[in-house]
Amino acid sequence: MAFGLPGFVHGKKALRRSLSGIKEAALKSTTIPKGYFAVYVGEDQKKRYVVPLSYLNEPAFQELLSMVEEEFGYNHPMGGLTIPCREDIFINITFQLN
Repeated sequence: MAFGLPGFVHGKKALRRSLSGIKEAALKSTTIPKGYFAVYVGEDQKKRYVVPLSYLNEPAFQELLSMVEEEFGYNHPMGGLTIPCREDIFINITFQLN
């Protein structure tokens, strides 16, 4: 006696599609567009920002990087530039650059 499980097959296909969507989203979240770089900002919880390379030419951003280097050095365990300052300070500085 043979019987089929048509709902099981459809569910398996839907799961496969949703998992591939998760993989695509994960890949996109780690991809940085050309002309940008990742910055991890925060004192306790680090939040990732993707900012334009042109910020490196801005005096306010250079000053922030100098302060970070003096106080914390440049050990970046997360793979991107880590700035251990309050998020609101970082947002304020980058908002002024726009």
